[in-house]
Amino acid sequence: MSLFRSSWYSFLHLRRKKVGKVFPVKISTMDAELEFSLDYKATGQELFDLVCRTIGLRETWYFGLQYQDSKGYIAWLKLDKKVMEQQEVPKTSPLHLLFLAKFYPEDVSEELVQEITQHLFFLQVKQSILNMEIYCPPEASVLLASYAVQAKYGDYDESTYQPGLLANEELLPQRVIDQYKMTREMWEERIKVWYADHRGMSRDEAEMEYLKIAQDLDMCGVNYFQIFNKKESDLWLGVTNLGLNIYESDNKLTPKIMFPWSEIRNISFDDKKFIIKTVDKSSNNFTFYSTKLRMNKLILDLCIGNHDLFMRRRKPDPMEVQQMKAQAKEEKLRRQIERSKLTREKQLREEVEREKVALEQRLAQYQEEVRLARDALQRSEESAELLAEKSMVAEQEAMLLQQKASEAETEVQRIKLSVIKTEEERLHMEKRVGETELIVHRMVEEAERRQQEAERLRLEVSQAREAEKDAKNKLIDFLNISVSEVKVPPGPQHTTNGFHHPPQTNGYSPTAHYPNNQVVPELSPELAALNLNMEELTQSAYDIRSGLPLQGVLGGLVPPHSSHFSVPNLTSGGFNHRFGMDWPYPISKFDLSSSQSHDMHMSRAGYSHDLMTDNDMEALSLEIEKEKYEYLEKSKHLQTQLQTFKSEIDDLKLDEKVTELDKLHSQQQTEGENKYSTIQKVKRGSTSSRVAFFEEL
Repeated sequence: MSLFRSSWYSFLHLRRKKVGKVFPVKISTMDAELEFSLDYKATGQELFDLVCRTIGLRETWYFGLQYQDSKGYIAWLKLDKKVMEQQEVPKTSPLHLLFLAKFYPEDVSEELVQEITQHLFFLQVKQSILNMEIYCPPEASVLLASYAVQAKYGDYDESTYQPGLLANEELLPQRVIDQYKMTREMWEERIKVWYADHRGMSRDEAEMEYLKIAQDLDMCGVNYFQIFNKKESDLWLGVTNLGLNIYESDNKLTPKIMFPWSEIRNISFDDKKFIIKTVDKSSNNFTFYSTKLRMNKLILDLCIGNHDLFMRRRKPDPMEVQQMKAQAKEEKLRRQIERSKLTREKQLREEVEREKVALEQRLAQYQEEVRLARDALQRSEESAELLAEKSMVAEQEAMLLQQKASEAETEVQRIKLSVIKTEEERLHMEKRVGETELIVHRMVEEAERRQQEAERLRLEVSQAREAEKDAKNKLIDFLNISVSEVKVPPGPQHTTNGFHHPPQTNGYSPTAHYPNNQVVPELSPELAALNLNMEELTQSAYDIRSGLPLQGVLGGLVPPHSSHFSVPNLTSGGFNHRFGMDWPYPISKFDLSSSQSHDMHMSRAGYSHDLMTDNDMEALSLEIEKEKYEYLEKSKHLQTQLQTFKSEIDDLKLDEKVTELDKLHSQQQTEGENKYSTIQKVKRGSTSSRVAFFEEL
């Protein structure tokens, strides 16, 4: 930066030598004073670029150079004209101009990239709130003040904080201070509570949080101008980053109607008459009149600039902005890493300091003990002369005492060893007792579990036996009836109930053919039960149920040949128990859903693969939900804090000090409205209907 300044000043020096005529310029930013010597032929753009390069600002499209003309009206320096040829610019020496934000972003967190840009906006918005140019409710004023303190002083440290530090700062609007029966010390205590909550927040983060809250204030970013319509009603025109707002003369908080920049096609003025042509050509022109002719150029300038930025935001970022955002992201990441390192170092340093304090305390204690010992030694030396006669006795007593002390020490060591050994044995016994209790507990649980399992198995065996007995009885009855009543038809094969049965060739056949069409003799139940094979029982079960064959229902899971037949339990537990398998699924679920669910899973997997993998979708969803949850929790916590603080100070409010803006804000809160819900409401309807409504105000 110093190299650039020197080169620029060299350039100005060469031009001064060539032209020989310069004039001094003083530029006041929100936190600095800059002085330049400018050539008489320099344009406003050259001066503006010089200021931006000097302070390192790249987001130049938000700012401008402001001055007061000879009649006290606010005006902005025209960048396309020479500075000294602009008639309204005061010809003072030095020429004094203010470097201020001329246009406001829609979302500070998304649009403001550079730290210097955020800082300048923070200082300007803060000054506007303190000067009461922007209305801010009391509870929000205290919260904003806590962020301002965090940005200025850093983290709250109770050990170094001095009472009265904040009371001498200009942190709250005078209107808020006058409305409550609270001293500056009481306000300081309220601010300090929130200030302590911002620990760990850097300066740029605190300033950004300040701007996020401030941009939601109704009057933030609005330039007000007095106008009137065809009925000569006194109104306010608000030029904002979203469009043109129309306010009643006694209410600057809530607009009556709004015309977004997307609906405006052309803006022009003739004398005091402003004509705004809308995109809807079927609608009448939006016409209003200003009270001062000098304000028309300023209104037009602000309208053009805000409209250009409005359209620019809805286009892809230029390469310069993309580069700035990338650099800002890298810088932010680097600062976070540095801040984490500093935090760790600070923690280590605090630990070292605590250890140092502890060591110093121990050292002081030892020094005190040494001093006491020296005093005692000195007193002993002084009394040594008086006790010289008793020295021999004292030495003997000392020897005896030393011997006793040695014996006592030996006894103490022996007792310590005994205590240690006893303690180890006790701990060992306690450990063994604990392990034994754990084993006993596990054995009890295992016994209970096995008892329950045995009970369940007994119940299943009983049920299976009953089912087997019923099936046998029914089957034997049926076979007895069939044998006694049905005659065997001629031929090698026969059909029952429409199903073809092959002749039996394995074992004894209860329905064997007899010559001369004799009736089959009735078999005893025991003989029939012993000689039936699995195929006969399966066919008989089909005849009894008049449904699908049991072999087909089980789908091949039942063994084809079994020593005896029983009706299987189709639940998972009964099926596994009867056939001795460890089958993990119920039969009904396996047969109905296994293939279908597999096909459905395959088709879904193929479809999802074409769009996005499940891992990416899950990660994205989790990230979105996490950010949404954090934002909602933070917003909810903030609103709760504000409502709690408001209820605490309501009892201290002085009703006679309440302003009209306070009443309007309270009414707005009662109706559940805020800045953005009001904007959505007032831009409803067609353009022509809003133009007609404006003319009737």
